[in-house]
Amino acid sequence: MLDKTQIDFFSRALKERKAQIKKNLNTTTTEMNSLNTNELKDEADHASTSLGRAVDNAILNQQANELREIELALGKISDNLYGICEMCEEEINIERLKVKIFARYCITCREVIEKEHK
Repeated sequence: MLDKTQIDFFSRALKERKAQIKKNLNTTTTEMNSLNTNELKDEADHASTSLGRAVDNAILNQQANELREIELALGKISDNLYGICEMCEEEINIERLKVKIFARYCITCREVIEKEHK
């Protein structure tokens, strides 16, 4: 089980990442909105803008998903469930949590889930 120092470390890291993602989402949304007001001169401009929007939307979706995972992890900290695998209910290795601070599953269960989705 994670001790208070470790929980505090992960809580701080999650909150910092959450703040960074919110900043990224706001910046990207503002940039996308400003592109909507630009005059497009020809088909190349339309194509370039279209591609840029697709990339920006993919980034926004990925970051929004990560934000949801972070919110879930912060809730687990509040409920004293952080670091517990949602599938087998065993502890998630601390090294895994350091790499993916919002991990919901231990490595073994993650592999099972990935095999099921293939």
